[in-house]
Amino acid sequence: MTSREELLARASRPAEEALRLHPFYRGKIQIAPRCPIRSVEDFAIWYTPGVAAPCREIQTRPERVWDHTNRGNTVAIVSDGTRILGLGDIGPEAGLPVMEGKALLFKHLGGVDAVPLCLGTKDADELVRAVEWLAPSFGGVNLEDISQPKCFRVLERLRARLPIPVWHDDQQGSAVVLLAGLLNALEIVGKRLDRVRIAMIGMGAANVAIHHLLRARGVAGAQIVACDSRGTLHRQRADVEAQRERFPDKWRICTETNPDCAQGGIAEALRGADVCVAFSRPGPELIQPEHVRAMARDAIVFACANPVPEIWPWDAEAAGARIVASGRSDLPNQVNNSLAFPGIFRGALDVRARSLSDGMALAAAEALAGVAREAGLQEDRVLPHMGELAAHLAVAVATGLAAQQEGLAELALPREALAAGARKRIQQARELSALLQREKLIPPPPGEAP
Repeated sequence: MTSREELLARASRPAEEALRLHPFYRGKIQIAPRCPIRSVEDFAIWYTPGVAAPCREIQTRPERVWDHTNRGNTVAIVSDGTRILGLGDIGPEAGLPVMEGKALLFKHLGGVDAVPLCLGTKDADELVRAVEWLAPSFGGVNLEDISQPKCFRVLERLRARLPIPVWHDDQQGSAVVLLAGLLNALEIVGKRLDRVRIAMIGMGAANVAIHHLLRARGVAGAQIVACDSRGTLHRQRADVEAQRERFPDKWRICTETNPDCAQGGIAEALRGADVCVAFSRPGPELIQPEHVRAMARDAIVFACANPVPEIWPWDAEAAGARIVASGRSDLPNQVNNSLAFPGIFRGALDVRARSLSDGMALAAAEALAGVAREAGLQEDRVLPHMGELAAHLAVAVATGLAAQQEGLAELALPREALAAGARKRIQQARELSALLQREKLIPPPPGEAP
């Protein structure tokens, strides 16, 4: 049996390796050509004078930009560095390694070209304006690690103003993966989504969006008790009501959930709950073992703070939780947005979607859950693993089909064409990476045999 000390030591290794390898590679992404360069004469085609012809055609027919450029496969990853992982407001420069990592995941898992854009402003109006200026170069926008409540306002305004999909991954991506994992966890323990009691710990961007998607999936407000840093949310929370204009989503949760006005903190929110959904500050020990012991039988615990969960999974299991998930890739049942955003953007880009709706998010969650069910559910496997191609393909297809069903797609593609196109894009990205490593254009990490 692995000791607690060994588990903690294992959990610290990714950070140690990151500090060793980041300065060696000096970045995680680069730009590579898509067109052949047989000789310098080819630049007469790809640049001047030949490039003037497609420019003039796009000027006359703006929709031709999707045919003549890579816009349809390019996403902007936009952050102001104010809510990086569990680290908080560390600034745009310090947030750049995260955005580069996000771009790497976009490419490897979804075949999407993503550009990290860490902006030097914290002002919501300036963020919106900057993205509006940049939008003509991109097929979609992924907002990332922006503090609340600013993130809600920025997302809402950009979704209303731009004719391309805008997604805040900390909100919508977290919600999609959490819902998929929850559906499968409930199937294992034999409970129904419309009958369980759900405790939500932390009311940041992730849990606000999760609450929204749970309601869209049919969960009643009476099933939920939410808890922020000051205690449970209920309609008598005068402090939240006083800031209802600044935090309208939190006040809405106060009025829609916890009908009995249960008061207290985490302990009271979790008492008797079937499910814990925690996206709070990094732990450990924010959630105590005794809190888990007070939950219902066959409890499900999602402790998703990064880089350290609110309670270590082994402590939650020892306290009686039947299924435990976290946000870490080195632990079972990883609730990681990388299971959602690459496929969702792949599907949205392939049908040239104008937006990303609740219906598209729900379709992606159901598809993701279905991949895990087909492989066989287990208590330590309620979600697919990040590297499973089937998961990203299923999400891409479901998203593209849902966009078409809702009238949000510019292109009509059947299921088979969506699947084939997504598979080709993802495989090309992976083959390119493998080729660069095989040819030593990406060198092996120091200390490893070539």
